[in-house]
Parts: sequence; structure tokens; C-alpha cells
Amino acid sequence: MSYGLNKVMLIGHLGKDPEMSYTPSGIAVCKFSLATNESYKGEDGNLVERTEWHNIVAWRKLGEICSTYLKKGSKIYAEGKIQTETYEKEGKKNYFTKIVLSDMVMLDNKGGGKSPEMSTASNGEAEVVSDKSNENDLPF
Repeated sequence: MSYGLNKVMLIGHLGKDPEMSYTPSGIAVCKFSLATNESYKGEDGNLVERTEWHNIVAWRKLGEICSTYLKKGSKIYAEGKIQTETYEKEGKKNYFTKIVLSDMVMLDNKGGGKSPEMSTASNGEAEVVSDKSNENDLPF
């Protein structure tokens, strides 16, 4: 049997404060944008900087944690999977790509506060915050 792999790992900064909402059945969902930057030398030898924007969605407890502890400019490690949705607008088919977050590590300490779910290990490394809930019960 053949299996595929859909895994994304990003390190970047939040482009805006997270937006928290709840589904009609009360499931937490947090959305935010994440910017990743790269630089390289162009054909003319000059440094070129490029920013890629990613739409991030975090569900349940992980979404609540993101909403509480992240803010615009926060640097994080984000791990998840790519999902693409289609919708029709004015008779034209459009696509929307997002990253569904499964793990997150805060890489800066701007917030200053800690929670029981997110702490720093004694060796100074951040612990991973995960959403290990059953993905089969997502409301979409």
C-alpha cells in the first residue's frame, strides 16, 4: 500500500494578531498569517529579499493557546499540513491554501508569561505545543 506525506515546517513571524472564533458546536478555531523571509543574490549580484505569506489555522486547545500567547510579530516554529479549499465568486473558481497547525513552538519571549501547556525546559529549549486530537472529527 502506498501512502503520501503532507507536512509543512515553517519558522516566521505573525503578520497580525490571531483571530479567535468558535464553530456553532463550540470548537475553538484560531486564524493568523505567518511571514517567512528569504534572501538570495539576484542575477545582477544584488541581494534580493522575498517574503512569503502563509494562512495558518489552529483548532481546539492549540488554537486557544495561539490566541492567548501569540501576537503580531511573534516568532514561531509552525508544523502542520497543507489544505486547499475551492470556492466560487462571481462565477469564477478560486483557491485558498492554508496550513492546518499541528505543532507550534514560541521562539521569542516577548509575552513574558508562561502557561502550564507552554514552558521552557531547564536546558533553555522551548517545548512543543501540539494538537494531537483526532483529526477525523474536524468540522469540515
